[in-house]
Amino acid sequence: LTVRFIEPKDADALLFYFRSLSRQSRYNRLMGAASELPPSELDKALHIGEASRYAVIAEMKVDGVETIVGESRYSYDPETQKTEFGLSIGDAWQGQGIGSAILSNLECRAAALGASRLFGETFRNNEQMIGLARKAGYSFMAAPSDWRQVRFEKPLHRAAEIPCASWKQAAMAGRLPTEALLAVQ
Repeated sequence: LTVRFIEPKDADALLFYFRSLSRQSRYNRLMGAASELPPSELDKALHIGEASRYAVIAEMKVDGVETIVGESRYSYDPETQKTEFGLSIGDAWQGQGIGSAILSNLECRAAALGASRLFGETFRNNEQMIGLARKAGYSFMAAPSDWRQVRFEKPLHRAAEIPCASWKQAAMAGRLPTEALLAVQ
């Protein structure tokens, strides 16, 4: 499994990935009904680093072809020192540790940007995301934006201890080097 920044050349593969998600998985990820990734969201995903927004994909070789099996977008707010994220894992790949690998990678990336907290929101009935966040040590509270949602949040007070804390200089320059990928065997 390789987690890396998305690149413009990944646009078609990302669209295919979103189309391949079940209706429920797309609904949970996009926080509403959609048959595919809206063009505005694709555009945001492909323009990483703009307005402190970033996107990563998780890839695996499937039948000899690099295939997107998960994705995440995150946004860092330097004023609050918080990073908000959302992620999805392809239905066929759920429950195999990919979500944990992406979440660990996001914690590193957020710490490298200077975040003190990482948080996300999901629907109260999204058992997969709630289970993933609980397993990773996130605390839960009511989401301020919608009574149907829950917010999960985790302090990143261990930033100096996590493997990618050395990415800080690169992150402050606006992008992380290509070799700063988290590869999980």
